[in-house]
Amino acid sequence: MGGGSQVSEKVKLLIAVLALQSCYAGFHIVSRTALNMGISKLVFPIYRNIIALALLAPFAYFLEKKDRPPLTLSLLCQFFLLALCGITANQGFYLLGLYYLSPTYASAIQNSVPAITFAMAAALRLEQININSRYGVAKVVGTVASVGGATIITLYKGPPLLHHQHHAKLCLGASSNTILNWTLGCVYALGNCVAWSGWMVLQVPVLKKYPARLSVTAITCFFGLIQFLIIAAFSERDIERWKVHSGVELFTILYAGLVASGISFSLQIWCIDRGGPLFVAVFQPVQTVVVAIMAAVILGDQFYSGGIIGSILIVFGLYFVLWGKSEEKKATEQVMEEDVRGHLLDQEKSHKQNAAVSDIP
Repeated sequence: MGGGSQVSEKVKLLIAVLALQSCYAGFHIVSRTALNMGISKLVFPIYRNIIALALLAPFAYFLEKKDRPPLTLSLLCQFFLLALCGITANQGFYLLGLYYLSPTYASAIQNSVPAITFAMAAALRLEQININSRYGVAKVVGTVASVGGATIITLYKGPPLLHHQHHAKLCLGASSNTILNWTLGCVYALGNCVAWSGWMVLQVPVLKKYPARLSVTAITCFFGLIQFLIIAAFSERDIERWKVHSGVELFTILYAGLVASGISFSLQIWCIDRGGPLFVAVFQPVQTVVVAIMAAVILGDQFYSGGIIGSILIVFGLYFVLWGKSEEKKATEQVMEEDVRGHLLDQEKSHKQNAAVSDIP
């Protein structure tokens, strides 16, 4: 019975993490569709964050009443910076990159996030680098491979692998799909990855002071919404840009807020709680595969040799970094166990010596 229950839990976890990656994959397609229809790159994330905040705030308020320490001015400033990095820059750069790129390559470049996060954490001394160990070398090699793959995608487009008619709207706002547009889109997409990685790294010290993850996310989302509104107040003064003109536009906004932020966030928390962050990260490339299939079928997406080469390097780099992290965790746990065992042996030896001394007349 116990074995069957364990298998059932593993199946549930596998289904949940695949559903999570599918939800995120759908967001790439939905966002590209929204841009194709001409929706504002500022209004779209504003509506998305309004819906996400409406979903997250009640859960954060009621579920974490006992876990929330009092807010201070210092914490509010840190939340503001988190929002600037993780919401405003992250979502803003993503939409700018997607404006010039296809969803497939936007998703492929995002696979470099674990490697960039490791590089940032190492630079800030939040992550240790031990080049004398195999896991230390693996993390460094993985980081170099991921960054190299992203660089190849940015600088080398290559010939198309499929020869069907390219979708006319894939390069919205440009007269032709030029190398300049491609490079610009990749640079924005890398900016999205850097902002995303910076957000995760900066959360570490904040969560130590404010250990209420849902509340941190909700407050960050609130500040991100305020920042987007301030930018939009100067950039989007035309009231027509704020109107939802069709049911498809409404669907893209609802999907972004409800599924990409609300449901996906809940699924991600559940998956990390049951399987750990490493397990969830390993399935990141599944998202790119799903996006590639959906984009080819729905949007007429095209594949280029440079993108394929870069994507393969990024995925190899991802797994090197994750393997290195896994081995490092095992080594650290083994050292801790040996230290505890040694401490217990020392205590036992000391106890025996004291007992022997007490027996001497």
